[in-house]
This record gives sequence, structure tokens and C-alpha cells, in this order.
Amino acid sequence: MSLKRIVLRDFVIVSELDLELANGFTVLTGETGAGKSILVDALQLVTGGRADVSVIREGATRTDVSAEFEATTSVASWLDEAGFEHDSSLLLRRTVDTQGKSRAWINGSPATATQLRALGEQLLDIHGQHAWQSLTRPESVRGLLDAYAKVATDVVSVQWQLWRTAQDQLAQARASQDSLLNERERLSWQIGELEKLAPGAGEWPALNAEHSRLSNAQALLDAAQSALQALDEADNSASSLTGSACEALQKQEHIEPIFKGLSEVLASSLAQLEDVVHSLRAYLRKTELDPDRLSALDERLGQWVALARRYKRSPEELVDLLSGWKAQLRALDAAADLQALESAVASAWQSYQVEAGKLTRARQKSAPKLAQTITQAMQGLGMQGGQFEVAIQPASQPLMTGLEDIQFLVAGHAGSTPRPVNKVASGGELSRLALAIAVTTSQLGTAQTLIFDEVDAGVGGAVAETVGRLMRQLGVDRQVLAVTHLPQVAACADQHLVVSKQLAGSATVSSVTPVKGEERVTELARMLGGERILASTLTHARDMLQVQGV
Repeated sequence: MSLKRIVLRDFVIVSELDLELANGFTVLTGETGAGKSILVDALQLVTGGRADVSVIREGATRTDVSAEFEATTSVASWLDEAGFEHDSSLLLRRTVDTQGKSRAWINGSPATATQLRALGEQLLDIHGQHAWQSLTRPESVRGLLDAYAKVATDVVSVQWQLWRTAQDQLAQARASQDSLLNERERLSWQIGELEKLAPGAGEWPALNAEHSRLSNAQALLDAAQSALQALDEADNSASSLTGSACEALQKQEHIEPIFKGLSEVLASSLAQLEDVVHSLRAYLRKTELDPDRLSALDERLGQWVALARRYKRSPEELVDLLSGWKAQLRALDAAADLQALESAVASAWQSYQVEAGKLTRARQKSAPKLAQTITQAMQGLGMQGGQFEVAIQPASQPLMTGLEDIQFLVAGHAGSTPRPVNKVASGGELSRLALAIAVTTSQLGTAQTLIFDEVDAGVGGAVAETVGRLMRQLGVDRQVLAVTHLPQVAACADQHLVVSKQLAGSATVSSVTPVKGEERVTELARMLGGERILASTLTHARDMLQVQGV
């Protein structure tokens, strides 16, 4: 996926910019302070970099950056998983206002900076002018070797964490055996008290319902008998009166048709009354006073209430309380089982060693190949006879990233002893080494757009021409964008953009212009000779372009 277009509004000293980019190798040149790195900064912002109000052009209320990329299958899969729509192009946009509020969009849908960053890692590979500094950081060094070896530390990190957790649990158990024993005894006694009661799930509401019925049994019997008397047993009961009314209507329904419907309603009501009478008689037959059962219920309810009061819980909570205490006891038993904990530590350590061993073997296999590749790249960058080594030493203790410390060693010229990168004195050597590594590792990544922001600082002459050819070679398969001050590098580019700044009223603004033909010759001549451009300088610039076949 290559970068097709970038649009800036009120970004740093850029008022408005709409720039289309081509595939291949593109350079950005311009005078010092013209803002050559502004495009790089804008791309970092739109791919999830830190939002800062300082990027807003003075006098503006917000900055707005958009970048359009060509779509690929892998990014389309990411967009599907994240819930974003996609087509043949991918559009990222981000704004920052003067209050520091940042907003972001992916293909027109709101997105987070984290999502922009995750997507940006697949789109751009940026090498800054201080890239050599990362070569002194252990995590960056390890990351470069692991990327070259095509391995990841995710699994070994998980195993390391499990091993450390098992160690902590064992140490805590050893240190707290006495307190664990006391806690276990307390829990066991409390569980024993509740198990004597043996509270059942749903028992408490059932006990209360049954107790309420037995406590009011006489009143319930009286109510049922009274209802039965009124419905069926009294001289003028509801059943007899309803039956009489129904019979009277039925006798006259052949004369008055409306009586037929009314008599049917009364017949239905009479049937319902008979059902109620039947149910009441059944209730009276099976319901009786049971003082013994009532006494037993009183005792059982009292036990529930007493234990609930003792443990400061409601009776309904006793069942869950017993279950929770049993779970706590099982956890205490496990925590106090030193043998089991020691076995867990050993098992976790073994699993960690297996995964770490895989990493070690992959690193040891790839380290010489990476060293040889970078050493070869150094020869063409003015470090003839120089040597690059990847030193792998056992770590002082197991790490989340494996069992070894990894360090880059470099000898800047033939006959010198390789030393740690941070001990190399020459800034030019550091820059060239970083460039060699950048070129080597860029070939490993999947990002289709590579950006080099003045990584050629500290080089010149034939070495600069080699740098240009390397970037042009990378541009055959990938889109390469380089910010440079070297005419030898610029002459190798497929596309040349010139960054310049002008006064617009009282404000300074920056612009970017594609140059071709004589305009490009003039820019190369400026880079070669400064503000005063001589005919010989122009001739030299034309020769440089001709040599590169441009």
C-alpha cells in the first residue's frame, strides 16, 4: 500500500497543501528551516502520533491532516475486524484544535488514535535522523534481531509471567503458613456450624410460607367453611338461587329468545360455582391443625435466624455464605499445599524454558546472517573493512523476552576491534551504520511506504551517491520518501519535491513544489553550490542527473 496523497491545513507553517505522490523513490529538498520534515511530522500525526497544539499554524483554530493510501488485502482484513468500511483506497484524517482536542477518522468513520497507530504500523516505516540512538536501547536491538529472525516474544512473555506468578504464590505460602493455618481453622469451624443447619437452596421462603399457613390454619378453615356454607349449604345458597334463576329463564326462552343467552351464562356460572364448592370441600378434608409440625417449623426458623444474626447476614444469604466459605477453604488448602505449589513452579519454569529455547535457537541462527548483511551494506557506505556483529550473551536472569542479552557491536574500519554501538565515537559512523541497518531491516517489513528523514546526515561524496542508489533500488519494490540535503541522493530520485518558505503578509508559510527539467537542475545546483549558482554548477547538476539516467 503506497501513499497516494497528503492534504494539510494550517499545519506548523503550512497554510494549505494538497500533494500527490508517486511510486518509486521521491526526495524532498529545500533550504535549512524551510520545513522539509513537516510532511514526515504530518504523516506521524495522521498515523496515530502524539497530538500537540504546537503543530497548529499560528493564528489558526485547528490543524487538519489527511492521507490517502492504496488499499491491500491485509489492511482490508484489519478494517473488517475493526468495523470500518473499505474500498480501493484508504483515507485517514486527523484534526487537533487549540484546546488540545484531537479527532480522527478512518474512511470517514470516527476512530481512535490507537486505531490510527495500529493501522499506521502497517502503512509506513519511518526512519528518523536520530535512528542510531535506538541501536543503544536493548529492546530496540532485540526487536531488530527478532524481526530479522521472524520470531515474536508473545508466547515466552506469557510463560514468563506464569512462572513469576507461580513463584510469588509459593513465596507467599511459605511466608504465611501460620496465618493460613489459623484462617483455615476458623473457616472450618464456621463451615461446621452452618453444615449442622444444612440450609437448602429455596428452603427459607418455603419454611416461611408453610409456617404462615399452619399459624393461621384455624382462620383458613373457618374461611373455607363460611364460603362453602354461602355457596352451597345454606337454605338460600348461591348455587340454589342461581339454579332457580336459570330454570326460570329456560322455561320462557321459547317465547323470548334473549332469555336463551342469559340462561346459558347462568348455567356456566352454576358450573363454576360447583367447581369452587368441590375445591373447598377437598381443602377442608385435607387441611387440619398440626401443632407438632408448627412447633418443628418454629424451631427450624429459629435456627436460621440465630445463625444469620451471628454472622451478620440475612437468612436468605446463608446458603451462598456456606458455598463461599467452602470455596475459600479450598483456596486455602491449595495455598497451603507447598508441594503442589513447588510442582507448579517447576512446571511453569519448564514451559518457559521450552519457549525461550526456541527463541534462543532462532536468534543464534539469524544473528550471523544479520551481521553479514549489515557488514556488506557498510562497505558501500564509506566503512570499507568495517564489521558488524550481533553479540548474544546469557542474561543475568530470565527475562520476559528470553534467556539472553543482545548487543550490537561495530568496527568502523579494518583492523579495529568491534565495540558496542554506544562506544563508537564518530557521529558519521553512527549515521552510516543506522542507514545500513535501516536499509537492511526495511527489506523485512510489510509496509509499502518507507520514509527516511535525513538519515544520510554525516555522509557525503561517493558514499552519498551509494545511499541514493540504495534508496532508488528500494524504490523498485516499495515507495520510498526521503528528506535529504545531499544532491547525490536527490539526483537518484524518480520524483523530486522542493520545500520552500515565503512571507505571506507578516506570516511565514511553507510550500511544496514538484520540480522537473531545468527546475530540478537548478535545485541540484543550489544544493551543490549554495545561493550563488554558477554555470559550472549547473553543468555538474545536469551531469549528475544524466549519470543516473534521469
